[in-house]
Amino acid sequence: MSEMDAHLLIVDDDERIRTLLQKFLMRHGFLVTAARDAQHARRILSGLDFDMLILDVMMPGEDGISLCKSIRETSQTPIMLLTAKGEIDNRIEGLEAGADDYLPKPFEPKELLLRINAVLRRMPETPAEESVPKILHLGPIRYDMERGEMWMGEDLVRLTATEMQLMKIFSAKTGEPISRSKLVEDLGRDRGQAQERAVDVQITRLRRKIETNPKQPRYLQTVRGAGYMLAPD
Repeated sequence: MSEMDAHLLIVDDDERIRTLLQKFLMRHGFLVTAARDAQHARRILSGLDFDMLILDVMMPGEDGISLCKSIRETSQTPIMLLTAKGEIDNRIEGLEAGADDYLPKPFEPKELLLRINAVLRRMPETPAEESVPKILHLGPIRYDMERGEMWMGEDLVRLTATEMQLMKIFSAKTGEPISRSKLVEDLGRDRGQAQERAVDVQITRLRRKIETNPKQPRYLQTVRGAGYMLAPD
């Protein structure tokens, strides 16, 4: 991975620090997204993948260590923790939570930059033969799997958080039908017919954005008795 094209997520409740870090890292070639707290970060993570996460530990509500533990249950994305706490016990707690590195505040931005690059360099490259297509074509629609973005020509198609999640789920298993109950599970919803009907509604809305004729879907197909399937060009 080239450090210069990495997409970072910064999660910090201090707006001044968020803004400063975002501008600093963007000047050094990174694509940077910022979140104000753990809840905001979870919404972003539901629709986008990142190359590295930078989490402040001391935040109102859910703290960075709890968020780190939760992310580690399903993802191996590199995580760096930032905190005003510098004691050895706190550093150990962060590393035990699954963090790859730990930087006490205050710190020099250049040190953060060096640590980010060092962590990214340790990440294994994906072998070419195992790589998956990054762009899916659905007629005039392009779906960027890496960024979770959908485009029609030069125009960004605005997706809701649930639509982003659905596209992420379908794009990971193109050509394979996914049952409504599995979609409910992957969306993190409670099981039941009401939630399955809610998925049907979300599918209908998503079709309006990707299909030329939503009533006769070409790309987001219904597979009788099996669920829904994404069939890109």
